[in-house]
Amino acid sequence: MSVHIEQTQKMTTSRLRAKKQAGEPISMITSYDYTLARLVDEAGIDMILVGDSASNVVSGNSFTLPITVDAMIFLTQGVVKAAHHALVVCDMPFGSYQISEEDAVRNAVRIMKESGCDAVKLEGGEEILPIIRHLIQAGIPVCGHLGLTPQSVNQLGGYGLRAKEEAEADKLMHDAQLLDEAGCYAIVLEKIPAALAQRVTQAVSCPVIGIGAGNQTDGQVLVLHDMLGLTQGFKPKFLRHFAELGNEVVSAVQAYIQAVSDRSFPNNNEQY
Repeated sequence: MSVHIEQTQKMTTSRLRAKKQAGEPISMITSYDYTLARLVDEAGIDMILVGDSASNVVSGNSFTLPITVDAMIFLTQGVVKAAHHALVVCDMPFGSYQISEEDAVRNAVRIMKESGCDAVKLEGGEEILPIIRHLIQAGIPVCGHLGLTPQSVNQLGGYGLRAKEEAEADKLMHDAQLLDEAGCYAIVLEKIPAALAQRVTQAVSCPVIGIGAGNQTDGQVLVLHDMLGLTQGFKPKFLRHFAELGNEVVSAVQAYIQAVSDRSFPNNNEQY
């Protein structure tokens, strides 16, 4: 006989939807490792996204495209072990869902089974709608992503503001409604006009999470390393530093180097 233990503190897709309905803002952070994810989870974050931006932040690449399914699974495994409260979402990397619906389902199932994450995130609208439907039909919670979609940066021609013109704004609204109707549990809107993001948020039933999309979405997401001031030379308009830990790390390491150099570390109380 099996015993089911309900995780009363765990964030779920239904609880996120309830937060939207109650008008309670949703917090989301992008993180990539056990140590930091444990602290983020302890702080009470609603969602942790293991983003393909690990390609930039962890591996030092200029684009998100190089990261693999294997790498995303490895990173997500650590985050899942740390997250007792937050819902953990794993980005499906470039090439893992664009080839075919069968390939997309196979990769998404593998990510869910091997990483233990709660959901996956895909970039795109109507053009990937059949894939999203197949994933949801397979029992996989899906978060959509519209606006600036970094996996399409070569096609878009850069990281500029999206949906400035009426035609693209209309398409984004249409795509958001399609994703909502298909059953996406949430949609990320990246780097679009705030007024458009507000209209989308009001038009769909699922939670809308913004990044560079104003403050009238249902929630916000930032990359942890960015908001802590750990990344160097990256400061877009939408990014606020909630700490300057990059400077703290440099100062701490310099102090360590000095203590090693003058043999004040380890002292008598720090040795056996």
